[in-house]
Amino acid sequence: MTDTSDTRPADSAARAPRRSLLHRLMRHLPLIAPVLLWAVPCGVLLHTGQHWPLPVTLAGTALFVLGLLGMPLAMARGHGRRQQDRAAIVGDTLLGISWVLFTWSVLLGVVLRLALTVSGVGEGQDRARIVTWAVLGTTAVLLAWGYAEARRVPRVRRLDVQLPRLGAGLDGLRVALITDTHYGPLDRARWSARVCETVNTLEADLVCHTGDIADGTAERRRAQAAPLATVRATRARVYVTGNHEYYSEAQGWVDLMDELGWEPLRNRHLLLERGGDTLVVAGVDDVTAESSGLAGHRAHLAGALRGADPDLPVLLLAHQPKFVDRAAAGGIDLQLSGHTHGGQIWPFHHLVRVDQPALAGLSRHGARTLLYTSRGTGFWGPPFRVFAPSEITLLVLRSPRQPTSM
Repeated sequence: MTDTSDTRPADSAARAPRRSLLHRLMRHLPLIAPVLLWAVPCGVLLHTGQHWPLPVTLAGTALFVLGLLGMPLAMARGHGRRQQDRAAIVGDTLLGISWVLFTWSVLLGVVLRLALTVSGVGEGQDRARIVTWAVLGTTAVLLAWGYAEARRVPRVRRLDVQLPRLGAGLDGLRVALITDTHYGPLDRARWSARVCETVNTLEADLVCHTGDIADGTAERRRAQAAPLATVRATRARVYVTGNHEYYSEAQGWVDLMDELGWEPLRNRHLLLERGGDTLVVAGVDDVTAESSGLAGHRAHLAGALRGADPDLPVLLLAHQPKFVDRAAAGGIDLQLSGHTHGGQIWPFHHLVRVDQPALAGLSRHGARTLLYTSRGTGFWGPPFRVFAPSEITLLVLRSPRQPTSM
């Protein structure tokens, strides 16, 4: 077992002022972001010494203005009260395009232009136009690759995880994890079926879904979620809610997963026994549940462990990695989470790490608790994944104890 570098130290008191400032900036991000995402590339590509013919400059500027006005409007119509899928697809796609274009306009606009200047390549106009074509080419390649990455069936990531308290009878227990499937405006029923087929090849004892099943109500996304009924596990299939369920009638998703044969672990646990040893498999509602106003929905670790033997090892499902602070305080052995998408489109992971203690992979928190954070199985919003591959995870639990010889 190795720790990932995509983690933040547990002791973050010294970072509190910086985080507070970042959180304040994040509150204003919805107003500032669209302007920056479209205005910066417009300036870098069209208005910094290129001297394009006037029709090119006017047409290009008009496209950026349409993007600036159209993206928020489409997203509002797609994700607001109207829930128009076509508008959501347009808005989400424009968001992904603008993010990649903005990122590489800044990086290549500064770095490449500086390199060309230092090396004495061309005149000012030539250098400006080289930067423009380099940005457009890089953006096109990354968007095409990112789209293919988002739409493919995730690769399986396998790793062994040693739990010191795990009994020898449970050594080799196979736990499959999918999360953040985000069934949504783009119909991914066939993708969903192929994901489930892949999970079934893993021959898992326990299959877990740690939330954010879909964007939309269970009734609306039922066809995409239906293949989850075909998932096989020798012991159990368990599920906890994510924050996106609480945007879309969470109880409906709990009921549908129950109908599909999954066990919703809403602040409760079950016992998994093998070879004379027992593992507590617990789950909590997402940390946003309490503010949703739904009666009985909240993240309640004490309730999830009520009645469990404190000497037994505990596997906890919690959608967001930041629940690990409570898990560590409660002596949990292993927490499984999703939510981060690994950043989904680089370099968005820097913003994710403002809010979460881990981005992806296995990390240690406190004296006992391990956290595995999945990059997610699907994608949210923009249909792109850039330098943040999706995954289906197979964790093989290992015991340090040797089986008793006969």
